[in-house]
Amino acid sequence: MNSVDLPNGHGGGLARFLTLADTAEILNISASQAYALVRSGELPAIKIGGHGHWRIERAILEAYIQAKYEEARRLSLWHQSEWASAPEYSFDSGARDHNRTSST
Repeated sequence: MNSVDLPNGHGGGLARFLTLADTAEILNISASQAYALVRSGELPAIKIGGHGHWRIERAILEAYIQAKYEEARRLSLWHQSEWASAPEYSFDSGARDHNRTSST
């Protein structure tokens, strides 16, 4: 699993926990979207301190990202298999005109 580089330049294993802002920047989403992921339980997080600041563990975020890749891969395979048995239709207007004239 690849290591997530922090937006503030702290790569490697320096910071175990990420803020919502760091998480949002890594995922390229807004802070409010990151907060919604945490509040819904989709992205596990903990509250730290007296004011209850949310923190996301780096390893959890990496696992979340990998799970999203796997989800996308499976969805793609499902869509491929769903359409694999569908008949092919021709939308060529010339072919339609030819079929009309030959069947009359």
